[in-house]
Amino acid sequence: MENKFLQENKEKLEKAKESMEKELEKFAQKDKKSPGDWNTRFPKFNGGESGSAALEKAADEVEEYSTLLSIEHSLELSLKAINLSL
Repeated sequence: MENKFLQENKEKLEKAKESMEKELEKFAQKDKKSPGDWNTRFPKFNGGESGSAALEKAADEVEEYSTLLSIEHSLELSLKAINLSL
């Protein structure tokens, strides 16, 4: 009974780990030098704006990057907890 419980929870953790890694792969890449660390890619919004439109687009890129960094950090912490549990 206990072995079945452990196996079921292990499978759930492995599925959660896989799901989090897939989510991270959408906007980040694994750091080859630091296991368990991911690096968020800076978003590049396409367009040929100039003047204030270009500045607004640059601000949007920075805002998106900042949002992705916080998501990356949260997912990394969750992955670390899962890996410790496994």
